[in-house]
Amino acid sequence: MKVGFVSLGCCKNLVDSEMIMGMLKENHHQIVSNPRQAEAIIINTCGFIESAKEESINTIFEMAKYKEDKLKKLIVCGCLAQRYTSQLTEEIPEIDAVIPIRDYSELANRLQELLHDEGKGNFYKSERLLSGKPWHAYLKISDGCSNRCAYCAIPLIRGDQKSREISDIVEEAKYLASIGVKELTLIAQDTTKYGLDNYNELKLAELIKEVDKIEDFHWIRILYMYPDEIEDKVLEAMRESKRVLPYFDIPMQHANNRLLKSMNRRGTKEDVLALIHKIRTMFPDATLRTTMIVGFPGETEEEFEELIDFIKEVKWDRMGAFTYSKEEDTPAYDFPDEIDEDIQNERLSALMEIQREISLEKNKEKIGKVIEVLVEEKEGLTNRYRGRSKADAPDEVDGQVIFRCDEDLDIGSFVQVEITDAKEYDLFGIWKES
Repeated sequence: MKVGFVSLGCCKNLVDSEMIMGMLKENHHQIVSNPRQAEAIIINTCGFIESAKEESINTIFEMAKYKEDKLKKLIVCGCLAQRYTSQLTEEIPEIDAVIPIRDYSELANRLQELLHDEGKGNFYKSERLLSGKPWHAYLKISDGCSNRCAYCAIPLIRGDQKSREISDIVEEAKYLASIGVKELTLIAQDTTKYGLDNYNELKLAELIKEVDKIEDFHWIRILYMYPDEIEDKVLEAMRESKRVLPYFDIPMQHANNRLLKSMNRRGTKEDVLALIHKIRTMFPDATLRTTMIVGFPGETEEEFEELIDFIKEVKWDRMGAFTYSKEEDTPAYDFPDEIDEDIQNERLSALMEIQREISLEKNKEKIGKVIEVLVEEKEGLTNRYRGRSKADAPDEVDGQVIFRCDEDLDIGSFVQVEITDAKEYDLFGIWKES
């Protein structure tokens, strides 16, 4: 059959989508990008926060319209399917099947029933069909989360952390390298807790050493490192590696210790300040990224000002921030002293304005320097290219490097660029011949 695929949500969900598409290809289906051509459409949904749930529902209704054309089967899977299996089945009759994450072990059989194929493949072992740029891939080292942050629905959706075996991860990494991936991003809800559930000890340092041996990778990036579990042996493994970038994505969520405790976050502001000092001492060229939540129930004006002061003190290289989203079935759902939505938005705007100033200041420090850039795009009818430096995570998480070059450069190659100008998030420069 001709199958359309829509993947919503985070990069961890994208990996699941690529595994499912790999199974479809193995069973001789054709993946099509135009939903009008599709005989079946699979939507891998997100159900993390309210806005993501709304996007998933809207996408389901949008895709259901194609039943007026060739579409015979509309299949919904992923996080929303996991949280609201019966509600989706009962309330949206256009859906032919809802497949929650807990049923992925039987995915081949379910798809065989729905798509009338051979039913071959194993969701957990299928060769992924990469859907993004061929030089980059995410590799999920564990699923689920055991941290139980008061505001977060991930444990309700994905369950407790389930780490993969090091040998399985290395095998998949070698496969990705063999098909041309040059930048590998290791992901999990909490990469620093990797191995605790299946090895009874933290194993990220050992995993780093094993993956770093794969010579075909040029960059290896690690995302989502919880601050209280960044051990010295992890930092040492990163410093000794040839390919692992000094890019530290450390979700903080707040800087006030009372609120951190209310969020059920481990550690304190003081612990994080000590960690940042250690990282910047060990890695002079480190990139530090974080995420913050404003408007958590009970956040006072003084506590928000403490967060502002913390941002000014640390000067994160990258920062994302969000207003608190009230999620049903999480402990914080019933917390008193909710913050008015207008106040939440005002605080978010104030916080991001300060971060824009910091980002611009840090980017201007790079003017005159020559940096390595991964070339990802050539602008039409110009001699300008766009790419990313080692300080920029993929998929528009961070900024870009936009540079001029009169030569024809290979997309997916690494080049040297001299930085000549800087904006809040993007750098501008000129290609330097190696």
